[in-house]
Amino acid sequence: MPTWLEAGLWGLLGGGALVLGALVAWFARVPQVVVASVMAFGSGVLISAVAFDLMAEAAETGGLLPTALGFLGGAVVYLAANAALAARGARHRKRSGGQQPSEGEQQGSGAAIAVGALLDGVPESVVLGVGLLGGGAVSLPVLAAVFISNVPEGLSSAAGMKRSGRSARYVFGVWIGIAVLSGISALVGYVALGSAPPEAIAVITAVAAGAILTMIADTMIPEAFAETRTWTGLITALGFLVAFAIEVA
Repeated sequence: MPTWLEAGLWGLLGGGALVLGALVAWFARVPQVVVASVMAFGSGVLISAVAFDLMAEAAETGGLLPTALGFLGGAVVYLAANAALAARGARHRKRSGGQQPSEGEQQGSGAAIAVGALLDGVPESVVLGVGLLGGGAVSLPVLAAVFISNVPEGLSSAAGMKRSGRSARYVFGVWIGIAVLSGISALVGYVALGSAPPEAIAVITAVAAGAILTMIADTMIPEAFAETRTWTGLITALGFLVAFAIEVA
């Protein structure tokens, strides 16, 4: 199989977890505390991947200063984009309760939520594609982190969409579209950076790491804490430990 196609399929697999979560939310009533607990666990898994896979590799390859600048740049860009989308109705796109506005309450919020969900998924997908450069293999801890975190994200957000009155056609159109675009993002990440020097790849990896960590703090942890409260830290720590165990095994 061509490596560029493999990159796209890994990205599609990670994005497909969003569709899986949306299916569960649409056809079953999952207690919000369960969704929040899995969200907290997925946050811990992603934090571990950011620290031990993305940032450690970027610093080793590109040096501390370029890595730090890329990391902060990714965080700032994500923060700015997220703030712009929040003003258009996407602030609570990962919330499973009644926090998401309907189209009648805020016109254009449906499109903003869809773009916001895509914004959350692109950095993860690009990292999966970049991991295959130079004959490498996809990082199992990163893939596990993306998949584990995407299931509750799709579940929680789809439940919120359903509560706000959005149709099944809209909900599954959004998540299937984002899964496909996740695969394309991984493929493009592999192809576009195929001839880039290691230092440039390190900076791109750090940019993605900064965006992912900011996404966790801005969207995933608040959803988890809203239901799990004092248990959030412990559940997140368990997710971190599981991912760390996969990394060192």
